[in-house]
Amino acid sequence: MNNRNRILVFIPAYRCDAQIGRVLSQFDLELQNIVDTIMVVDNQSPDRTVEEAIRAGATYIRNCNFIVWRNNNNYGLGGSHKAAFRFAIENEFDYLVVLHGDDQADIKDLFPRLVSEEYRDLDCLLGARFMRGSRLKGYSLFRTFGNIVYNALFSLVALRSIYDLGSGLNMYRLSAFKEFYYKNFPDDLTFNYVMLLGSYFRKQRVRFFPISWREDDQISNVKLFRQAFRVLGLLGQYAFKRGSFLSRELRGNKFSEYSGSILHSYEVSGVREH
Repeated sequence: MNNRNRILVFIPAYRCDAQIGRVLSQFDLELQNIVDTIMVVDNQSPDRTVEEAIRAGATYIRNCNFIVWRNNNNYGLGGSHKAAFRFAIENEFDYLVVLHGDDQADIKDLFPRLVSEEYRDLDCLLGARFMRGSRLKGYSLFRTFGNIVYNALFSLVALRSIYDLGSGLNMYRLSAFKEFYYKNFPDDLTFNYVMLLGSYFRKQRVRFFPISWREDDQISNVKLFRQAFRVLGLLGQYAFKRGSFLSRELRGNKFSEYSGSILHSYEVSGVREH
């Protein structure tokens, strides 16, 4: 595969010191040859996430560029996405891959699609935990059922088949996101839900693919029932207001920018084989 398109892998991390090393160990030399840069974005973790990311990067990442970045504020998961999108666009990357830092998704599920380059015809290539071919480990039947119900509701409103509202493995064509229309989207865990509705509203090309997903020692920041009611409220507002809803201010804290600093970087020297 040639590497004419520059791919940035963005790994959002919060309180992931036990998992971030396992996430970075997923990147074998084949994957490192395909992507240009791997970037861990720490969201002001109170633990040793940054230190563990630097240590694991030195151990596993030797054939592509590697960055450990820390947000200047606790922006939330959605805010970390915004910081990564802006960094990628400003540094002229072509695609952004999102892989959560809690080691629930596996980057190798995306690898065949990177090799086949099917992403070239899409704006959003989204991992799905609840479609045929997906594999769940340690995920409760109750939560699986709830996700399937919500996927059906969102599909009904969006008039598209939706198989996951926000997994930990996605890929985006950055040319579709240069206009920072998503700045006012929520900074919390509901960012992905609104982002998906925004993609369909803007007629972006979206495709889902099955992924593997596991839960073992991860720390959940989701208050399940509160989250469920909030998501339902967002969907109801979109159903009746569509574009006017997406243009509203949906954030709690209105950050003027999503900035941070590079704490550690490693740059590949020489020419890599592709």
